[in-house]
Amino acid sequence: MAGADFSDFGINIAIVGLGLIGGSYAMALRELNPKSIIGIDKDPGVIGEALSSGVIDSGSTSGSEALKDANLVIMALYPKESVEFLKKNVRFLKKGAVVTDSCGVKKDVIEKVCDFLPEHVDFIGGHPMAGKEKKGLRASDKNLFKGTNYILTPIARNRKENVKLVENMAVAIGCKNVVSITPEEHDRVISLTSQLPHVIALALVNSCLSETNIGLFAGGSFSDATRVAEINSTLWSQLLLMNSENLLEVIEKFEDSISRIKSALRDRDKEALDDIFISASTNKRKMV
Repeated sequence: MAGADFSDFGINIAIVGLGLIGGSYAMALRELNPKSIIGIDKDPGVIGEALSSGVIDSGSTSGSEALKDANLVIMALYPKESVEFLKKNVRFLKKGAVVTDSCGVKKDVIEKVCDFLPEHVDFIGGHPMAGKEKKGLRASDKNLFKGTNYILTPIARNRKENVKLVENMAVAIGCKNVVSITPEEHDRVISLTSQLPHVIALALVNSCLSETNIGLFAGGSFSDATRVAEINSTLWSQLLLMNSENLLEVIEKFEDSISRIKSALRDRDKEALDDIFISASTNKRKMV
């Protein structure tokens, strides 16, 4: 559906949360010519800015009026806030509406939402693998999703045509791969590929607190390894705690791995170190 015209379907799209991700959704979806883009944000100043820049067609600080005509609702809030918003506004969702999210954890969010969501509304878990260090509407970019991966986590209650709608949307805004996996598999994999690197970056930065003038000695490898350490604590504390079981498992595997390096150094075992280097190089090539 790349290049599809959403106006052909008369789609009204509501985006809840007009920060970096929500604003980028609005900008990218504007190119698809939907019937209308409705913005919902608790900050009236953000709504005003989005309206004046043409990012949205209408806006509101609440869902009571804004959701009633929305065929597709995109949640661009933190996990807990997404669940709370939907629970508070579920009665305003249009019959037959499709709701998707952008949260970095899936199982917990989907289970909580499905506890109160009526059968006539379909919630399809989604996770665009896109972002940057800056946040807020002014950091939004219509090209944010281009060339990225988009993960969907459909469950048994989801209608195939609704899953296809979200998949088509992801392709149309520029995502190169759209993959469907279970919520459980998503959370297991994301604990390794996203959450563990953040944990390592935090630990690395905090282990350097006693050093002075460290910036004078920091090269590219240190910068790369610590890039994500300047972290949104509110968001990431939610993500890590909501996926703690998976994350603890991969942290333990990482601890085992680094312990092998520590033992080789302590024993001055060059052969063991060589084996570790060769194994890592081989595995890295396989990943790429």
